[in-house]
Amino acid sequence: MFFIIGCVVVVGSVIGGYMLGGGHLAVLWMPFEFLIIFGAGLGGFIISNPKKVLGGVAGSFGTLMRGSKFDKASYLELLGALYAVFRLAKSKGDLALESHVERPSESQLFQAFPKFAAEHHALEFLCDYARLLTLGTTNSHEMEAVMDAELEVHHNEMHAVSGAVTTMGDAFPALGIVAAVLGVIHTMGSITEPPEVLGHLIGGALVGTFSGILMSYGIVSPIGKFLEQTFDAESQYIHCIKVGIIAHMQGYAPQVSIEFSRKVLDSNVRPTFAEVEEMVQTLPSFS
Repeated sequence: MFFIIGCVVVVGSVIGGYMLGGGHLAVLWMPFEFLIIFGAGLGGFIISNPKKVLGGVAGSFGTLMRGSKFDKASYLELLGALYAVFRLAKSKGDLALESHVERPSESQLFQAFPKFAAEHHALEFLCDYARLLTLGTTNSHEMEAVMDAELEVHHNEMHAVSGAVTTMGDAFPALGIVAAVLGVIHTMGSITEPPEVLGHLIGGALVGTFSGILMSYGIVSPIGKFLEQTFDAESQYIHCIKVGIIAHMQGYAPQVSIEFSRKVLDSNVRPTFAEVEEMVQTLPSFS
């Protein structure tokens, strides 16, 4: 939603200001300039990125429209899921988690938290490390090191996608210059034409520079930054899980473990202590 609003503001401000100043919109329609800039930009993007990143960029269009899905309600449910897992492990031992983590899609515990259960990567992360607990892993420092390494890999994979978009945006001004130079070359080949023809050709060449700069700083680079921030929000969601697991391994009570998780959240998505307290009191017991 905000992506669409932002694009409308950028394009409306630039084109509107140009027309209010007496400019003619038809002059800006230079399809061959656009073909040079956007075609070369797309080609360079394909050359510089592996298939996995290309697929990640293609799959991120939904993220642009939706934005981050991790709001306060999502984190409140996540804290509830962590509390239920830790409470079961504390009351019946870590081995009681085995049936839940081996078949999470059939687990009544996880199905009680549908938003969390729908986050495949986060659910897999929790189940993988809970499974290590059932296998007897007790060293929280070693576990944290492994978690940090996995989170770093995930972070790099996500930022490769946003970085690819940002890099493409950075290339558009230079490609705009390429289009402008080609336009000037074409103009020089028509140097004997009357001034009105030459003016049209020179204007077309300048449209290339204008288009490249506008697309870079007004559209594509902001998209890359937006994706980066959205992926950071996903990383924070998983980091919240990590903090809770480490606290649980260090022997804290379930309420304290999820309080550690709550405290690492951004203020705009962090539930209050009272909200978490009220939520956990209504949770059913699981076995």
